[in-house]
Amino acid sequence: MFAQVIVDIIHVEVDKIFEYSFSEHDGVKLGSRVIVPFGKKMIEGIVIGIKSTSEYPVNKIKPIFKVLEDTPVLTEETLALTEFVCKSCYVTRACALRLLLPSEMRKGKIKEKYTIFYELASDINVDQAISQLKASAKKQRELLYFLAENGKTSSAELSDAFGRSAVLALLKRQFIYELKEQVVRSPYKQLDEQRKRVQLTAKQLEAVESVENSEKGTSLLFGVTGSGKTEVYLEIIDRTIKADKTAIMLVPEIALTPQMLKQLRARFGDNAAILHSGLSAGERFDEWWRLRNGSAKIAIGARSAIFAPLTNIGVIIIDEEHDGSYSSESSPRYVTSEIAKFRAEYYGAKLVLGSATPSIESYNNALNGKYNLIELPERVNKKPLPLVEIADMRNEIRRGNNSFFSSILKAELSECLEKGNQAMIFLNQRGYSKTVVCTECGHVQKCENCDVSLTYHREDDSLLCHYCGAKYKMISACTECGSKFLRYGGTGTERVVEELQTLYPNARILRMDRDTTQNKEGHYKILSQFAQRKADILVGTQMIAKGHDFPFVTLVGILDADASLFFSDFRSSERTFQLITQVAGRSGRAEEAGKVVLQTYQPSNSVLKHAIAYDYKNFFAQEVSIRKATAFPPFADIVRILISGEDEEKTLEVTHQLHDKVNLLYTQKRDIFRFFGSMKAPLKRLQNKFRFQVLLRLESNHKEVIDELYAISNAFNSRSIQISFEVNPNSLV
Repeated sequence: MFAQVIVDIIHVEVDKIFEYSFSEHDGVKLGSRVIVPFGKKMIEGIVIGIKSTSEYPVNKIKPIFKVLEDTPVLTEETLALTEFVCKSCYVTRACALRLLLPSEMRKGKIKEKYTIFYELASDINVDQAISQLKASAKKQRELLYFLAENGKTSSAELSDAFGRSAVLALLKRQFIYELKEQVVRSPYKQLDEQRKRVQLTAKQLEAVESVENSEKGTSLLFGVTGSGKTEVYLEIIDRTIKADKTAIMLVPEIALTPQMLKQLRARFGDNAAILHSGLSAGERFDEWWRLRNGSAKIAIGARSAIFAPLTNIGVIIIDEEHDGSYSSESSPRYVTSEIAKFRAEYYGAKLVLGSATPSIESYNNALNGKYNLIELPERVNKKPLPLVEIADMRNEIRRGNNSFFSSILKAELSECLEKGNQAMIFLNQRGYSKTVVCTECGHVQKCENCDVSLTYHREDDSLLCHYCGAKYKMISACTECGSKFLRYGGTGTERVVEELQTLYPNARILRMDRDTTQNKEGHYKILSQFAQRKADILVGTQMIAKGHDFPFVTLVGILDADASLFFSDFRSSERTFQLITQVAGRSGRAEEAGKVVLQTYQPSNSVLKHAIAYDYKNFFAQEVSIRKATAFPPFADIVRILISGEDEEKTLEVTHQLHDKVNLLYTQKRDIFRFFGSMKAPLKRLQNKFRFQVLLRLESNHKEVIDELYAISNAFNSRSIQISFEVNPNSLV
């Protein structure tokens, strides 16, 4: 027999199928992980096909060295998914396969965890056994009595209490015997709880029935914040599990996974397994296998959980489907919804996209009849959406207020705290200050590896690059002119907390950003403290903007609300609208009415006006007309070819060569192109590599042309020059 194997090497030259021989007794199956000889090395690979004959001379085909697991790690569906990822994301098979396995498993660094237990032998009479022991064997006698009373006990516990020598002596006499049991490393054990089942409203039940009965495979659940979308998801999952199928539930932030897992465990017990990068290697490995072997039927997690090793999938739910985190910004650059559509179609499953602010593409698909549109226009408690008040920061400065907080926000914060309620302050910039600027020469401290300014972090008095993670000591003088007159430019979450503590010395304040949530349970601990009212104010970045439900939050402050409007990205208006709406939705979710203070220097901006009125439909009409007139998605496809390398001249030379090759195709098919040009990338240097790009915009539905562009660009890949190929990238930085 012969196995077709993809070896675990990401390189274009070995992106092909290799054949190895095996016998029927070797346990080789489709989807098996195997060790094979490759050149002078032994390397891991995946069996993607099995044949009874081979076109190659049998004496030249090497045998498979070892099969790593009895159960194949991949199924026919996930192997088909690999091919889909290769073709849609333009990556090698090995690169696509890595998405489907825990990285620690692939590297052989993690295995099942076992614990040794001891128990009395079934035919042993304790008194008779003790009579055979020496008078001095006191610990052995105590151990036998202990096991007779307590039954099976772990090796560690017995050794601590009676000594290892006593355990071994009884084992040698066969008075006790050894048991080896697998221990499942379960994350977030403290989340287990009982929860009353919520009675769905008529609107929620209609939404569930609409998903089930729709002839369309994809449904868009368009519901305002607080409209009860989560309970709709839970009911759909419940019905799916009762139909003996499996489910995938995705949330945009790791911060939201414990909260969702808590609700799933309360309703489905151990049937829910969590997958995300914040788990320990052992936890991720065990949760992955629980899903693969069928002991868990619901996968919950952030973006990567879309690759959960489930079979017979009945529903895939993507909450906050508009969120940019669902698009991978490292290779393979996949879009989660596209992967979800493939898996849903394969199993005939339902795909549910939920959001209070759907992406332009999704809502456009719903209006055009491609998706089943379901609307939940009111909050479950029938309460109005929170009132949004604009604070014009231009007027604040004219009045001499140089604080980060407008007079309106300070007054509202004081009233909120006096009433014993809670507040959330949103600012999408962590650290103390965005930049450190010399007031003499104007020099801004930049990262040595990236073309970006460093962010000052006061807690450890350091300068940090938020792109590559490089850390530097804080300077005492300008590195250009030597001046000691330095100024902090911009505001970060650290600095906001510092000023809040000055303004409200008795307030208990928590901060939630990437710096305060680096360990596995960082998100959960901060959110738990706030939910338990152990803090009055929560200051945070995008982590606090969506999905959270805190009944005592009656005030939300949004600082620098218009900052994201001016990014050089065609999605900047959409993202600003979504962010403001999502953050505002955290307020007034219980009995007391909520309020939002939005601080801006652009109070007349139409995007902000639509956001404060929660007017998605008019925002969509405005945005979609602009996109149509200017030929941007969903009315066109953007192709970005990113060229990066450590040698600037060589990288630029390759960019020119690639541009010339693409230009030949552009000349032949100019009628379908709307834009073509090459330039420096907005972020000119990243992680010590210079970056250039070729950008194209062409009419939609011309995949054959995009495939040609990929073939052209891929030919320029080398060890010194990396080519990244993206279609409709999430970010053009």
